[in-house]
Amino acid sequence: MDRRLQIAVGVIFSPDKKKVLLSRRHENADQGGLWEFPGGKCEPDEDTLSALKRELFEELNIEISGATELLKIDYDYPQLSVCLNVWSVSEWKGRVFGREGQVIEWVDIDKLHLRDFPEANERIITCLNQLEC
Repeated sequence: MDRRLQIAVGVIFSPDKKKVLLSRRHENADQGGLWEFPGGKCEPDEDTLSALKRELFEELNIEISGATELLKIDYDYPQLSVCLNVWSVSEWKGRVFGREGQVIEWVDIDKLHLRDFPEANERIITCLNQLEC
C-alpha cells in the first residue's frame, strides 16, 4: 500500500498565460510562510481532479471548468512522503480571493524562482520556466 500523502495541486494561469496564482502558507502551518501552488490533500476514495476542484473552491472561491494533468512528483520529506498530482488550470470562473485568510498573488512565471517554496515544488517551477513538464 502506498503511504504517500496524495496532494492535488493547481497551477492556475492568468488569461495571458504569463502569470500563475500563488498562495502563502499561514505562519502556523507546516512550512509556514512559504509560497505554494494552491491545492490540498485528497480525501479517501477521492480522485485528484475532484480533490482539486473541491480544494480550489474552498481555498480560492473558483470553479474549475478546464484542467489537464501536468505532472506527478513523488517527494520524501523527513517527516512524510507526498505525491503531488499537478494540474494545469486554464479555465475557471469566480472571483478569486483567499477564503481562508491566506495571501494570494499573481506572479510572473519567470519570477517564480525569487519566491520561497516547499522543496517538492521546485520541479513545478522548473517545468513552467523550461517547458519540461
